[in-house]
Amino acid sequence: MDTWYLLCFLSAIAILVAFANQFFLNMQTTIAITAGAVVLSLLLILSGKVLGNQTAAAISGMLGSVDFKSLLLEGMLGPLLFAGALEIDLRAMRKRRWEITILVLFGTLASTFLVGLFLFWLLGWMGWAVPFIYCLLFGALISPTDPIAVLAIIKQMKAPPSISIQVEGESLFNDGVGLVVFTTIFALAFTSAEPTFGNVAELFLTEALGGIAFGMLLALVGHFLLTKSTDGNIRLLLTFCIPTAGFALANIIGVSGALAMVVSGIFIGNVTRAKAASMGRLSSIRNIRNFWHAVEGVLNAFLFLLIGLLLVILPVTGQQILLGLLAIPAVLLARLISVSLPYAVFQRFRTYDKHSVLILTWGGLRGGLALAMAASIPSGQAYVNGVDLHALILLITYIVVIFSIIVQGSSISPLIRGSIAAQADTQMAAKA
Repeated sequence: MDTWYLLCFLSAIAILVAFANQFFLNMQTTIAITAGAVVLSLLLILSGKVLGNQTAAAISGMLGSVDFKSLLLEGMLGPLLFAGALEIDLRAMRKRRWEITILVLFGTLASTFLVGLFLFWLLGWMGWAVPFIYCLLFGALISPTDPIAVLAIIKQMKAPPSISIQVEGESLFNDGVGLVVFTTIFALAFTSAEPTFGNVAELFLTEALGGIAFGMLLALVGHFLLTKSTDGNIRLLLTFCIPTAGFALANIIGVSGALAMVVSGIFIGNVTRAKAASMGRLSSIRNIRNFWHAVEGVLNAFLFLLIGLLLVILPVTGQQILLGLLAIPAVLLARLISVSLPYAVFQRFRTYDKHSVLILTWGGLRGGLALAMAASIPSGQAYVNGVDLHALILLITYIVVIFSIIVQGSSISPLIRGSIAAQADTQMAAKA
């Protein structure tokens, strides 16, 4: 079967699962799709390996032919980040800019180091001698909260604005920063370059600052073209060029395409949208918004289905599953520490909801981005106790991601409802 046909059928399955979920499970859509895909994966594994079903084995083989890393990091990531950034309220983000900046920079770096340290200790405890740089590489790919997973779930649960803007803003920006950190550590782990402070800083700043600057350039060009165009369809197509051609160009010139999409999306969604409203183009604004909501919905459904189905192509052993399960509390503990320390400082200057740290910790979901980064680790270049490092880290990442989406994603509702209730009580007390 042609890969394009496979992607078409997978997209249709994802949408049908989302449709059925409305009437049977009534779960959050992305959680239902991921859970359904995991169940389907287990059935395929059972049919293909235990019962010898040739059809199931053929399907598993076709899924293995999909290049998940390229599909997400070089394709779907641009439109998904751009669509998410379009809905960010810049005025609300400005009020929380210092919190978001510190969480993005300090939180991501601290979590990267802590996860790497915890994994190094766990592997040593299990008798696996692994260089610390590889543990740090896992810390870099698993520490950024995935904006695709976070935005899909937080939006639908209607979290309080004071919390949602921090969760959404952090996830969008630490996605780009996390990719830069991962790229930096990856270069040190798999190239012969000497890890000096100068070349690490140069690589980091080129990717990060270059991505931000390129994103602003794309936004300014897009703003000019969108405000000058007199055709509504052309305006819609112009927005499509930014996360496709613009994202591809960012990757080609060596800057962070992720950060570029976040910056350009926020600018277009706030500055350009306001300018279009002042010009009386409300119907065009609605059309563009509806278009990107549809694109985001279809891509999210497809991505989360693919995440669940990845199980069929992963080599699984009992010891590796145990290591993946042990990595879950390690990742959560690192997240808790990296969020709690900044909030201990924030609370000296501003009052926060008592659930903020818990929501940011438990709501810091991991998703396809972490899996794509794990899939980019070269196969056959490093081994741990006879196990390919690529396969080991990919399986550990998969277990953490599935737990994050299904367990954390489905159980964060009580925390959000508690936060909403606490805010309502505070407002009533203030009025009294």
